Formats: sequence, C-alpha cells, structure tokens
Amino acid sequence: MPEPFTVIDSGTIIETEASVAADRVVLSGGPGALGWEWKDEGLCRGEVCVPVRDPEALRAGDGIDLEEFARLLGRPLAIDTDERVAALADAPTDRAAELASLEAPDFTLPDLDGNLHSLSDHRGKKVLLIAYASW
Repeated sequence: MPEPFTVIDSGTIIETEASVAADRVVLSGGPGALGWEWKDEGLCRGEVCVPVRDPEALRAGDGIDLEEFARLLGRPLAIDTDERVAALADAPTDRAAELASLEAPDFTLPDLDGNLHSLSDHRGKKVLLIAYASW
C-alpha cells in the first residue's frame, strides 16, 4: 500500500507516495510524480525526451521503479527506505559540463550585519570567498 515518500531531485523536494518492499521503491502515479510523462519518444520532461528500450522494466503496476528510473537517466540515486526518502542527483555528464564552464553556481548568504549577498551580483569581478569549517 502506498505511503508518503520524499524524493529530492537535484535539490528539489518532491512529496509523493510510494510502495517500499525490501530496497525496491515504486513511486505511485508513474513518472508524473517526478514531472516526467510517457510519450511516443519515451519519457519526456519539457523538451527533453529519453528513449526507453524496455518500458516494462521501468513500470511496476501503476507506478514506476525508482531505481530503474535513475538507471535509465544515468543519475546517481541514494535511498533510505527506513526514512522513506531518496536523493536523485544530477547526471555525472551534466556535472562535468558545469565544472568545465568554470562558472560557480549562484548562492546567497548573509554578511555579519545580516545583509544578503549573491554571487551573481558580482559576475565579471574578482571575488575572494573565505570558507570555514569547525571539523
């Protein structure tokens, strides 16, 4: 019986339902739970479509096997069935392209006075970032 389940997809938190048996997670509602849909071309989200050679390996009744879904997209997956949560990371090829661009991802942090500063506010300028960790 499906119960609440959380999928973190590239940092986006998606609350859905899933059936968990051993280490197998079947998301209710199929790929639509993660914003994908079945089309003639395969699984699609927006303009991106991924061909599916064996749809039956991906489908599990009315749901979709989360591990097979991640394998199809070539994306790393970490599942904690006890906590009913899974993290679906970006594909290594996407990460490699981001690293090759030599452009840091944008983020916003407060200064000591509580004023927010975004890295994107300083594009084209040299920026010195100092990070500290207590461990």
